Amino acid sequence: MTTFALPDLGEGLQEAELLGWHVSEGDHVSADQPLVSVETDKAVIEIPAPESGQIIKLFAEPGDIVAVGAPLMEYGTGPAADTGAIVGDLESEKREKPDDGGGPPKARASDRRTAADRISVAPAVRRLAKELGVDLLTVEPTGIRGEITSADVRNVAAAGTGRLPGVSEDLRGIRRAMAIRMHEAGREVVPATLHDDADLGAWADMTRLLPRAVQALVEAAKAEPSLNVWYDRENQTRTLFDFVNIGIAVDTPDGLIVPVLKDAGSIPPETLPERLETLIKDARERRVQPDDLRNATITLSNFGVLGGRYANLVVVPPQVAILGIGRAGKSPPSLPLSLTMDHRAVSG
Repeated sequence: MTTFALPDLGEGLQEAELLGWHVSEGDHVSADQPLVSVETDKAVIEIPAPESGQIIKLFAEPGDIVAVGAPLMEYGTGPAADTGAIVGDLESEKREKPDDGGGPPKARASDRRTAADRISVAPAVRRLAKELGVDLLTVEPTGIRGEITSADVRNVAAAGTGRLPGVSEDLRGIRRAMAIRMHEAGREVVPATLHDDADLGAWADMTRLLPRAVQALVEAAKAEPSLNVWYDRENQTRTLFDFVNIGIAVDTPDGLIVPVLKDAGSIPPETLPERLETLIKDARERRVQPDDLRNATITLSNFGVLGGRYANLVVVPPQVAILGIGRAGKSPPSLPLSLTMDHRAVSG
């Protein structure tokens, strides 16, 4: 038998949320057959079977956060794979039977532990309960399959500490990854922000703002190459690029997704609006390809469509700059801009 672990998903990702299995224990699968769907901050990814065989055991359940390198399943290959598998300890039933002539079983110190072990709860939630000192036998499950969720555990823990009885909600998928990434960025980057207004008086109209902003950012990167770089803190180096890969910040109900417009300066102006529209639509519908979420050299955030004129934005390493576009003014026609830089790599 062989254990199959969550593979390296690239881009420095350390974990993924298991969305659902496409197979069950005992199933026979073929090489490259879809096994499981997982969600990262980048995309929903289907992981295929590494080779043909029979599924012996699944180690994770939907909703679990699985670390890269952690076991996903155990499978068998070759003739032994057709023999099936018995899960459990056949001798345990004999040991559980009373040996006092058929009377009621004697109370054992392990009864309570055994009952807790049989509760429907994922390993990660069981660990959380242990960390918070929560007795699983006191937790009322609210999971859709009758399982105890981490929110259930946290609510019990909060009740025991006098905290407000709000509903605890686990961060998952994009929102969880975004929280982790923003925390890391805030801990590492030394931000400096400049606010200014661009005069739009020469524009014949105010349509297609985002494509024009992309073109302007490409020209700005040529004028100030130090903004279009990656900074390596460990080696104290920076990498300058002769192309501009612009990350387009897209707000979705699940959190922020940043698809990347590769080599934006090489895209013909007449096709740029359609390229942007497709990229943003795919991001919102979770159809964007993993390769389209990688290797941004600078980021553009058009937060003005939601409201607000200026913002202190967050730079995500290894990038050193992000440009924010606020709500445009009509009289006089102007565009509020917010440029946040990593002061370790940019002088300001």
